[in-house]
Amino acid sequence: MAYLNRATLIGNIGKDPEIKTLQNGRKFVSFSLATSKRYRDNNGEQKEETQWHNIVIWGKTAETFENIGIVKGTQLYIEGEITNRSWTDQTTGQKRNTTEINVSSFQILSSMNTQGTFGNGASNGGAYGANQQTRPQPAYNSSDDFDLPF
Repeated sequence: MAYLNRATLIGNIGKDPEIKTLQNGRKFVSFSLATSKRYRDNNGEQKEETQWHNIVIWGKTAETFENIGIVKGTQLYIEGEITNRSWTDQTTGQKRNTTEINVSSFQILSSMNTQGTFGNGASNGGAYGANQQTRPQPAYNSSDDFDLPF
């Protein structure tokens, strides 16, 4: 029997990513990613609904993420695995649960601003991840003749 655990999201980073190093030297990055959808309700009014996702990036991909200088507001395309984690809160003693996306690859969809960080804007085509090179790769060739699914 086959199994698939895959999440694909496009959204904006909600706050500056937290970069931490574990005692064994392994780095990880965590942040929240907002995805939104717009629709019209039954009265014809425009509505927007935002979902927040907990994102975690580990190892070499986290180091690449840190070196790029990604900040709050950057638009990302991410692919990863959905994981659930539980722990006991040190202060209250209550059991806590969270759902996270463990990123395997990401692509920056924002352009770099004059301060050398990323903001909102057009694609710079940078794709990064465990199975990809750590230099920008074109997301597509503008001379390719195909229709985008969105």
